[in-house]
Amino acid sequence: MRKFLVVLDSSTECLNAMRFAAMRAANTGGAVEILAVIPPEEFNHWIGVGAIMREEARDRINAHFEVFAKWMRERHQIEPELVIREGDVVPEILSQVTEDPEIGVLVLGAGSEKAGPGPIITQLTRAASGLPVPMTIVPGEMSKDRIAEVT
Repeated sequence: MRKFLVVLDSSTECLNAMRFAAMRAANTGGAVEILAVIPPEEFNHWIGVGAIMREEARDRINAHFEVFAKWMRERHQIEPELVIREGDVVPEILSQVTEDPEIGVLVLGAGSEKAGPGPIITQLTRAASGLPVPMTIVPGEMSKDRIAEVT
């Protein structure tokens, strides 16, 4: 089964990437895998404090994931899978895409600010020739109706 991999973060453009992946998976018989990456700098404290912070980060990710998962289940009959990795975001995305042979498409949301589409997209487009799967970039300003039309 082909999976659509989406990166879960706190950006607004993440919403459009989630919508696109869920609708596309529902329309093509695919699945959705949601990747959350915990950056290493969050744990540069004493060992005990770092462990507590790591657990708190995982709890926040699970709560955030459940919001999207509930929507995908109810609206699109999709049961998304959550993967949590620790490290720098772009290398972890590349590792996940490489390690999971069922991933068929990487879906990212582009920021709508004048500064550009966002650091993840900027870095991944530089590495695009080495990606083993296509990358779909969903504009942050794209409407829900338009996303539904193109999926």
